[in-house]
Amino acid sequence: MIVALCRPQWKSLTLAVLLSTGLLAGCATAPEDPQARADFEAVNDPLEPVNRALFQLHQVIDNFLLKPVAFGYTIFVPQPLQTGVHNALLNLRAPIILANDLLQGETGRAGDTVQRFAINSTVGVLGLYDAADKWFDIAPHTEDFGQTLAVWGVGEGPYLFIPVIGPSNPRDLAGLAVDSVADPLNWYLHNTHRDGWIYARMGLAGVDTRAGLLDTLDNLERTSLDYYVTLRSVYRQRRADEISNRRSASPSVSPTVSQSADADGAIETQPAETKPSR
Repeated sequence: MIVALCRPQWKSLTLAVLLSTGLLAGCATAPEDPQARADFEAVNDPLEPVNRALFQLHQVIDNFLLKPVAFGYTIFVPQPLQTGVHNALLNLRAPIILANDLLQGETGRAGDTVQRFAINSTVGVLGLYDAADKWFDIAPHTEDFGQTLAVWGVGEGPYLFIPVIGPSNPRDLAGLAVDSVADPLNWYLHNTHRDGWIYARMGLAGVDTRAGLLDTLDNLERTSLDYYVTLRSVYRQRRADEISNRRSASPSVSPTVSQSADADGAIETQPAETKPSR
C-alpha cells in the first residue's frame, strides 16, 4: 500500500538506483599505487565512468529543458511571488523536517520547526511569507531522512550522479524515497484521488529549486576545469555540513535532496553541539 501511495516517486527513484548501481561493469579500476589508491577511495566514485555518462545525459536534459523552464520562471513570475512560492513549498515540508528532527534527537530544532509551521501557516498566509524568520527570528533549517540515516551511522555508499536528480548516493536516494512516501500531504492527496497535485507540487518544487541554482551552477561551470569533479566535491562537502548542522560555505548543487531553505547560502542554524559527521 505504501508503494502504491507515491508510485511516481518510487518509479523514478527505483529507475535511478537501478540505472546507476546496476552497471557495475563500468566501474573504474582502483589503482595499485598506495597514494593513488588512497586518492581514489577518498573521492568515493568507483562508478565514475557510468556517472560521467549519466552526467552528460543530465547536461543535455538540463540545457534543453530544466534550465530554460527555470529561466522563464524567473523572467515571467514576479520576484515577490517567486519568494512566496519558495516559502510555501518549504512550509509544506515542515512535517518531514519535524519527523527527521525528532528521529535525530534534535528536540530544540524540532521545537523551532513546530513554531515556524504554526506561525507561517497562519500569520504567514499559508507559508507564503516567512513571518517566523522575519518577525520572530526563528530561522529556517532543513532535515531529510538521508541525514537521519547518516546520524544513525549508515554510510553514504558510492557517489552517484542521477539525471535530473543530480549528485547523490545510495543513502540519500533511500532517504529521498522515504521522505516522499512518508509525506502526510502526499498521503492525503493520494487518498482523496488527487494524485495530479502530487505531480504539480513535485514539478513546482523542481522549477523553484532549479531557478534558485541558475547563477550558482552557471558560475561553477564557468570557473571549473572539470565541472563534473567540481559538482562532486561541492555536493559531498555540502552534505557533510548539513549532516553535522554546520553553516555551509558550499552551495547546494543537488536540488532534490534537501530542498534547502537557501540554495546559495548557509541554511543551517548552529546548534549547541553539532552532530557527528559520517
